[in-house]
This record gives sequence, C-alpha cells and structure tokens, in this order.
Amino acid sequence: MFRGFKDFLLRGNVVELAVAVVVGAAFTSIVTAFTDHIVNPLVAAVGGDNDMGFGFRLLSSNDATFIDLGAVISAGINFFIIAGVVYFVLIVPVNAAKARFAPEKEPEDEPLSETDLLIQIRDLLEKGSYTTAPAEPAASAEASVTSRER
Repeated sequence: MFRGFKDFLLRGNVVELAVAVVVGAAFTSIVTAFTDHIVNPLVAAVGGDNDMGFGFRLLSSNDATFIDLGAVISAGINFFIIAGVVYFVLIVPVNAAKARFAPEKEPEDEPLSETDLLIQIRDLLEKGSYTTAPAEPAASAEASVTSRER
C-alpha cells in the first residue's frame, strides 16, 4: 500500500502539478501588485475625482453601496495578463518542442467510401483470401453453395 503511495508521489505528473501551483501563485501575486499599483490608479484617473476609485455609489450616504467598476476592470486585466503569459511562456514553447522532437506521423489516408469498401470486399471474396482457416476443396465448396440455393 505504501509502495503505491510512494509511486504516486514520485510520478512526474504530481511533481509538475505542485510546481505549477506554486509558480502560478507567485505569478498571480506579481500580476495583482501590477494591477493594484499601476492599472488601478490609471483606471481611477479616468473615473474622476472619486477617492474610492472608478465606480459609483447607489446610496450617497452609505459607503457599502459603492459599485467598484475599477476592481472589475482590474480583474479582467489580471486575467488577460495571466492568460497571455501562460500561453506565450508555457503553451507556445511546449507546442514548438512537440513539433520539433515528436516523430512525424504519416499522413492518414482518407476514409474509404462505402463503394470502395464493397469493391474491396468483393475482390477478397473472389480471391478466397477472406478466411484464416484452410480452404475447402473446390468440390465441397460447390456442394455447399448448391445446397444453400435449394
């Protein structure tokens, strides 16, 4: 039981996943800092003089009713930055490595039409090479055909 657990932990996928989670968390903090300290002030500057950022208050007397559009815009920018980095730093190089080092596959033939398949079956039947068992003598084969016709 412990051997299987050890094999599971030492399998490459588990280690790679753990590294990906740690690196992803670290990168997310970098992107969040970028958007909090660079993007949010720029978005708030577009929004006007409001101390709370780019948005509006539903009730002017209650700060809890502030709808922060800047936070939503920042979250969208966070997503696109992270998605772009994941794509260009991880996906593109992996696909390039696969294309470069993977063995080339032979181009697959197009699937045969029903007519072509029937022609091949007919040809095999004419040759008599459709069975793996020893062929019957010609006389017994003719007898079985004539007995089926009756």
